[in-house]
Amino acid sequence: MRAKAAHRNIEGVALLLSARALSKAYGSDPLFRNLTLNISEGERIGVIGPNGSGKSTLLELLAGRKQPDSGEIALRKNTRLAYVEQDSQFATKETVRQVIRRALERGGVPEEEKDSREAETLGRAGFTDFDVEAATLSGGWRKRLALAEALVANPDILLLDEPTNHLDLAGIQWLEKRLQSARFACFVVSHDRYFLENVATDVAEINRTYPDGILRVHGNYSTFLEKKGEFLAAQAKRQDVLENRVRIEMEWLRRGPKARATKAKARIDNAHALIGELADLNTRSRSATADIDFTASERKTKRLIEVTALRYAYDEKLLFDGLEFVLTAGTRIGLVGPNGSGKTTLLRLLRREIEPLSGEIKQAAALRVVYFDQNRPLNPDLTLRQALAGGGDSVIYRERVIHVASWASRFLFANEQLNQPVSRLSGGERARVLIANLMLEPADLLLLDEPTNDLDIPTLEILEESLVEFPGSLVLVTHDRYLLDRVSTTVIGLDGDGKAELFADYSQWQAWVDQKSKPKPAVAVPKEAAGSAKPLKKLSYMENREWESIEGRIAQAEQGLAQWRAQLEEQDVLRDPKRLQECYRKMESAQSELDSLYARWAELEEKTSTS
Repeated sequence: MRAKAAHRNIEGVALLLSARALSKAYGSDPLFRNLTLNISEGERIGVIGPNGSGKSTLLELLAGRKQPDSGEIALRKNTRLAYVEQDSQFATKETVRQVIRRALERGGVPEEEKDSREAETLGRAGFTDFDVEAATLSGGWRKRLALAEALVANPDILLLDEPTNHLDLAGIQWLEKRLQSARFACFVVSHDRYFLENVATDVAEINRTYPDGILRVHGNYSTFLEKKGEFLAAQAKRQDVLENRVRIEMEWLRRGPKARATKAKARIDNAHALIGELADLNTRSRSATADIDFTASERKTKRLIEVTALRYAYDEKLLFDGLEFVLTAGTRIGLVGPNGSGKTTLLRLLRREIEPLSGEIKQAAALRVVYFDQNRPLNPDLTLRQALAGGGDSVIYRERVIHVASWASRFLFANEQLNQPVSRLSGGERARVLIANLMLEPADLLLLDEPTNDLDIPTLEILEESLVEFPGSLVLVTHDRYLLDRVSTTVIGLDGDGKAELFADYSQWQAWVDQKSKPKPAVAVPKEAAGSAKPLKKLSYMENREWESIEGRIAQAEQGLAQWRAQLEEQDVLRDPKRLQECYRKMESAQSELDSLYARWAELEEKTSTS
């Protein structure tokens, strides 16, 4: 049920949407019950939760695409909603320009403003060819177009379902900046921890662990983790207290108290209430995580693949030239670069699926390669049982026979799901099926193409640990920056123009990209020592003093920036979200200070140019 409403919350910020006591179930399996939440002006709410908890369904309810089984959604009058679903699809032969024009018409934008709005929106999104067919775009560019389509009509509330899936790292950073500067409210389902850290003003987790089915915290992801820890600690303490009280009351009840006295009846009722509360708490406190552990082969050879002078082009576009690296046991390479730069192509070359134009890929004899396809090819007509175990009732894992029900439970599937078709699984559940299949294949080398899409955060953390502990070699393509920093021993950056560079980690590559894209100052800093700089005739006395010291200040600022960048490469910082955020803030501040010094140096130099 939907209604119109106009409210203000207690802080005076206009309330745009209020959802009260929402419940939704499919069959006998409830996704959530009595869920209540509000969205106010300017809020950017990041939504997380286990796979199958109903996050995507909740977005569809808020967007009006589905109806709740019970409860009410109240929307402020004239509030404009825009919704971007996980998979962005467009009509055949519809151009990028036509997609945006259609959105402008739906939004009632005046005719005289359409051209400028179209150019501004598509330009900011990075499009240069407005007449290309939308359906022919890569997944990342389709996602950018879907986001641009939603943004162009100036919504009051933007609903986003896993918006960073399929976006390359540049696309994610574009989206982060767009949302950080937005005036509209945003309700975004995401498991990208850096994205939540950088964008969210509030984080909400949908989980049956919480009494109300949801825990919402004001602040970014780091703040949420702190508050969640405090809540769970308090809940565990309450559970201990309840267990002690229930044990005492159970002993009293076993002695058979008579319920005729008023006090005795009240105590019996209270005992039953405590037992019920404890049972509910025990049920909610049960948690499970996927048991992911890739199987390595028994290979003793250390040198697995040697890549020499590799060159490849596609449709006359050079992807890389002269690429060289060696994969040995324990090497974990992360591939980064814009969409279309050749990341998936490099995986195909390593699999010998295609051949390079020149160069050589030497593989160890009988190399066992396991590949995770980002397109996740699963037959939707198969049952979960068939997808996990083929036609049998068991699988063989590490030379042990495991019944399919036990195997399914390792990946958080219930017995009653075994006979359900794969088509009913969520994106994260389908990813877990594919990971389960990969684990059955002993491997020397894992090639993983976007394995993290749709996975919930607990499963991501288990996957990270498994990849770090995998004794073989790994080549990983992912947009998850935290995973890259956590797992990779080396990062190969592809620039999309045929060049490739090797870096220690993602943060170092990002600093290199930022440095390349930063406009160089019009003049170079003088090489003379600061004390030898001569006063310039066009400068005042104070400006001359500033000129004499500016070289030293620039050198000091560069040293400070380098120190913060170095801290970002330390593993203990990368594992601590609070310290990580502080390092990013300090590095951005140091970069801003350095840019200001360069600009001021150029101003002082320009004052003498006419003398």
